[in-house]
Amino acid sequence: MTLDIIDRLAGIEPGSSLDLVRAERPAARDNAQESHLALFAPADPRGVSLLERHAVAVFVTTLHGAGSSGVADHYVSELTAAGASDGLVAAVLAAAAAGAASGPYGAYPPGPLSAEDAAGPEYAVPAVTAAALGERLAAAFAHAHLLVFRPRDASPAALAALTDAGWSVDDIVTLSQEVAFLSFQLRVVSGLATLAALPADTTRSSS
Repeated sequence: MTLDIIDRLAGIEPGSSLDLVRAERPAARDNAQESHLALFAPADPRGVSLLERHAVAVFVTTLHGAGSSGVADHYVSELTAAGASDGLVAAVLAAAAAGAASGPYGAYPPGPLSAEDAAGPEYAVPAVTAAALGERLAAAFAHAHLLVFRPRDASPAALAALTDAGWSVDDIVTLSQEVAFLSFQLRVVSGLATLAALPADTTRSSS
């Protein structure tokens, strides 16, 4: 039996109050696990290698500040298991540190939403780090940073930077799905951690 990844990341023990809470929504639980396996343990990784998938996961979860919850540490372990050298792991973490920001920010097309425009940095992987990562991962990290912090700035030019670095259309879809799923996974783990900190009777009533 494959251990449910959200249970693992949230430290949920079988039979615990949080296990019972999650069991009340079996379809949501199963779908989240199946999505995780499809993205991070596919039978056929196709154009996006397991190493690239886990490198992006480390970058994104570190950007979200998830290291204290153990989520980023989990993906670092998975990245190492996928064959990454210590130097590559260090480069991924350096790229994430250079991308630290608060968001979302960016500019909407001119119109009513323009009042919500917010200034922020346009991320680029530092040159030395980009050399260690390679062109494909450097481009993937720039795209992931855009999706995390300034999705309103998405544009054909941003996608062109990925295709120029060797990412196919299918690869870009996979990459974007991964970034979106990681944001969801982190929210669920964070929410469960909040529930775990509540008194037991409050946790059960919250379900």
